[in-house]
Parts: sequence; structure tokens; C-alpha cells
Amino acid sequence: MRRFCYFCAMNHIGQIISLVVAVLWTVTAIYSDKASHRIGTMSANVFRLTLSTFLLAMILWVTIGYPYPVYADARTWFWLALSAVVGYVFGDWCLFNCYLSIGARFGQLFMTLAPPMAAFAGWAMLGEQLSWRTALAMAVTLSGIAISILSRDREHHFKFTLPLKGILLGIGAGTGQGVGLVLSKIGLEHYSAALPAQTPELMQTMLPFASTMIRAIFGSIGFILLMTLSKELPKLKVAGRDHKAMLYVLIMSLFGPVVGVSLSLMAVRYTDAGIASTLMALTPVLILIPAAVFDKQRIRFKEVVGVLVSMTGVALFFLL
Repeated sequence: MRRFCYFCAMNHIGQIISLVVAVLWTVTAIYSDKASHRIGTMSANVFRLTLSTFLLAMILWVTIGYPYPVYADARTWFWLALSAVVGYVFGDWCLFNCYLSIGARFGQLFMTLAPPMAAFAGWAMLGEQLSWRTALAMAVTLSGIAISILSRDREHHFKFTLPLKGILLGIGAGTGQGVGLVLSKIGLEHYSAALPAQTPELMQTMLPFASTMIRAIFGSIGFILLMTLSKELPKLKVAGRDHKAMLYVLIMSLFGPVVGVSLSLMAVRYTDAGIASTLMALTPVLILIPAAVFDKQRIRFKEVVGVLVSMTGVALFFLL
């Protein structure tokens, strides 16, 4: 029996890793929410991205012998820097402020907008085709979000059940994530083309980590500039003294850009990318459990239905 269970686990190792990633990203969302409430959105992102840069540098040093993105050319830096501005600075600023406005539970629901936004960006920037399958997946995803955030009054008029500010921030977060992903893809392609012919195969494997490090560098610079312009830079010193917040930041960094990214890359090696992506996108479903159990939030039936419908839309993007 034990041998049978072992072989079953090995045959589904990619799916198991994908589920672990979904759990890690659920934890990241929860602690991002907590950190934002304690030290503010921009301080949390500066510490998160700076710590992630350091940790990724250590990983690159151990694996390829260089603690920086070796072989990256000017085009690679440009596109990955642009992806950091769109995905990290704009997208994560919207996401963390969305957490403050409507909470991590609804914030993660809006992140299901990332695949349709990435599809539109891929069509606009890379000439990728939008098929009827993509349109169907988009419609299903948007329907799920609508189910969760809309209600009808006695006169049968639709109204939002969430603050408009939170909804707009959620849309911005999903848009930033999706468009930033496409820009990252362009940067990664330039990075791969810049590698010398005799580059060890391990360097190809570590390209996503090196690319993530470039994005983290420019993401942290972007948030520092924003804090400087808004005269909030002194808040960093105050935030750094909040030991509980720094623990939250450490958890966010490890479970998000570092371990989460690492395991997501591993998952794709052991199972189809569509299956892995769908399972890793289960965060909006998984986050309902701690929201109900630990935060004592009331989860309405229609919100669960909306999340499941949105997740079906995400699955259609990858599996049709």
C-alpha cells in the first residue's frame, strides 16, 4: 500500500507541487494584507522587493557562481525594468492598496483578471491571436467576478457590494499583473538570445530567477522614488523598527518571489503548463478558508460561486 501511494505521488509530483505553490501564494496574500495594514503599501513593497533581490542574488551565486544577472544585455534590462514598473510598481501598488480597501480575499479574486489582460497585451504587443476559446475564458472569468461583487436591490437594479475604489484598484492589479507578465516574456526572450553559445545548460534553467532579480531591483527603486516624491521616505525607518511587520515581509519574500517562483518552475517541469497554471491559480479559492476560520469573515454563497466561476474561466485559458 505504501509503495502504491509512493508511486501515485511520484506520477503526480507536478500537480502536488502546483498545489503547494497555490498554498504558498495564499500565505503571501494574507501576510501582504497584514504588512500593508501595519506599515503601509509602499514600505511593505520596498522591504519585500529589496529582501527578494538579496535572496535571489544568493540563489544565483550558489547555482551559477554569479550573484547578479550575468549576460543580460541592454534590451533585457530595458524590457524587464519596464515589466517591473508595470507589474510591480503599478500592479502591486494597486494590489496592496486593494487589500487595504476590500481585503486579500476579494483582492485575489480580481487577480483572475491577469490571464485575460495578458491575452490582450500579447495580442497588442506580440501579435498573438485571440481565439473564440480565449474570448469564452474571458467571459467566464468576468462573469465570476460580477457574481461576487454585484447584487440587486428591491427595484432589481444592480449595485456594487464593494467600494468602487477597491474595485478599480483590483482591476488595476489584475491589469498590471497580466501586462507585466507579457513584458517579462519579451525581456526573457531577449535574455535567452543574449546568452553565449557555450553557456552551461544550468544558466538557461536559472534565467527566470535572474530575470526576477532584475524586476525586483527596479521594483524597489520605483517604490523608493514614489515614496520620495510623496515625502513618505521617513516612514521606511519607522517601518524597519516594526519587528512583526518585518516578519511578515520575510514570509512574503520567501513564499512569493523566492520559493513560490522556484517551485512554480519545478512544477512546469513535471506536468503540463496548463494543468500547473490552473492549480497554482487556486489562491482565490484557498484564501476563503483562513478568511472564514481565522479572520471570522462571513463568506456568502454567491461569493463562493463567483470564485469558482472565475477559476473555471482561468482553467479554460490554459486547458481549451
